[in-house]
Amino acid sequence: MVRGYPLGVPKPRVLHDEFFKKAKAEGYLARSAYKLLEIQEKRKLIRPGDAVIDLGCAPGSWLQVASELVGPHGLVVGLDLQEVAHPIAPNVRTFVADAFAIEPAQALPAGRERVDVLLSDMAPSTSGHGDDMLSVRLCRRVLEVASRVLRPGGHLCMKVLEGGEFPELLRECRGLFEDVSATKPRASRDVSKEIFIVGKRYQGGAPRAAERPVNVAPPRPAPKPGWGS
Repeated sequence: MVRGYPLGVPKPRVLHDEFFKKAKAEGYLARSAYKLLEIQEKRKLIRPGDAVIDLGCAPGSWLQVASELVGPHGLVVGLDLQEVAHPIAPNVRTFVADAFAIEPAQALPAGRERVDVLLSDMAPSTSGHGDDMLSVRLCRRVLEVASRVLRPGGHLCMKVLEGGEFPELLRECRGLFEDVSATKPRASRDVSKEIFIVGKRYQGGAPRAAERPVNVAPPRPAPKPGWGS
């Protein structure tokens, strides 16, 4: 027996754990806010006044954290296939869009083409088989976006499911960023294979060519200027 459960019997998933309850108490839209908060505490990705793009931003917890970190003079732009229904803050703009079907820079204010930080909490539609490979392919698409919107010296944080291709993805990231690390925050569930890759000080250059991920929800129309929270 382990903590009251027979050997070989999986422990039931706890939905309302400490981070779920903490998010409710502190006004965050999801427990995932504490993943970014811990990464920020360790790696100092976002500074006051920064411009940030958040890929896969719904329901909006990372937008909330990023908004607090950039402050009133910063900008946070969120892209997702789902609408962010909850209003965040005046320094946040959200768009219903497929980040891989449009140029994310289209969502930036006129005159701005690059951002300081690129975030991605995206994951493929999971099937239980080969999800880690789909996740790596998705991350390679994120690296393509980084090459188009991230300023030299900018930072990246993206989620990946650990698997056989994970070491190769890390190697590819190290070819693009001066400092690359991987971490699993405390707010990640014990059973989750998710890991967050952090790349600091983007050096420029093109990532490895990647196929479009399969088993991902179909794209919606490109964002309309001015739509958002």
